[in-house]
Amino acid sequence: MERRQFLKQSALASSLFFVPNFVKAFENLATTSLGYKRLVIIQLAGGNDGLNTIIPFNNDVYYRNRPTIGIQKNELIKVTDELGFHSSLQPLKKLYDQGHLTIINNVGYPNPNRSHFRSTEIWQTASHSEQYLQTGWIGRYLDAYGKQPYNAIEIDDSLSLALKGQHINGIATKNPQVLFRTSQDPYFKNVLKHYQDEHLSEHNLGYLYKTMIAAESSAKYIFEKHKTASNSYEYPNNEFSNQLKTTSRLINSGINTKVFYSSLGGFDTHAGQPNTQSRLLKIYAEGIEAFVSDLKQQGTFNDTLILTFSEFGRRVKQNAANGTDHGAASNVFIIGNQFKTPGFYNDMTSLSDLDENGDVKYTVDFRSIYATLLGNWLGVEDDTIVNKTFSRLDFI
Repeated sequence: MERRQFLKQSALASSLFFVPNFVKAFENLATTSLGYKRLVIIQLAGGNDGLNTIIPFNNDVYYRNRPTIGIQKNELIKVTDELGFHSSLQPLKKLYDQGHLTIINNVGYPNPNRSHFRSTEIWQTASHSEQYLQTGWIGRYLDAYGKQPYNAIEIDDSLSLALKGQHINGIATKNPQVLFRTSQDPYFKNVLKHYQDEHLSEHNLGYLYKTMIAAESSAKYIFEKHKTASNSYEYPNNEFSNQLKTTSRLINSGINTKVFYSSLGGFDTHAGQPNTQSRLLKIYAEGIEAFVSDLKQQGTFNDTLILTFSEFGRRVKQNAANGTDHGAASNVFIIGNQFKTPGFYNDMTSLSDLDENGDVKYTVDFRSIYATLLGNWLGVEDDTIVNKTFSRLDFI
């Protein structure tokens, strides 16, 4: 192809983002009012202590193992006769009472790995504990069902493995305006202009330049969509809430994005856990409350599902530093308005029957949750994405 033809086609492709208002209106209708389902994934990075998040307050084993950090009955939010929420989760208790929250206990995988990096990699790739994959489960979803990088967006400056596919990657951005401005940088533009130079082709850099072209057009599209929407609810002033604020604004714009990914870090509580976890859970819960309220006010909550996970839980027995060490299975929160079984999906496993390391045993494989979200929510074939057939759960 001659360079002139290439540039002409590139200009045409770019111009498609400046469509007439009635076409934009139709697109917004198609992605907000007609069941355009979206999945929002939140990682509590560092290994959140599930036992001090959902507390078995009638269990003597819990208090014997946690004589100083165990949360007393008068300090928690009772939800059932056996289980209570951490006091920082009052906003989630409201969602629970409204039927908008499902809690899945004892979520993990066989032969758990207690390394932050490796366990996060396992969750992000949906691999077995001894299996190393180069693509994430959302990336493989994009490979099979995505058309553009912006079909999955991570609200961050760098892209997690979860959103990396073999043929297509998602887009990472904290600020759509900054992303667009970067894509218009003269150096970036100059590199793209020389896409067809012979010496570049000889060095087999075609994939890199195709990726750059896709990134440029995605940045433009995301920015244009972001400008058309606003937030209708006041968010707390912190980085995590700002991620959710950006996510909500993009959702409410009618953007063609199926998956959003965010994270809140700091949960590696080896020492002084009570204050740290209390602060972080408060940030999480208040951010979620604003996010859900914003979506509700703009009519997009019914078609949005929110998954919250951590790469592992913590050991049942506290350590000498008023903290907990790396564990295994923990709880997963799913927030939405389309549940068959809101509330507690399953019972908490026995604290008297732990694994050889003193950790909670898993009873639900996290990939069964992925399979359920892919099949029952996003409406796609899940086994090719999670690389195996897992039983779907019956919560949605």
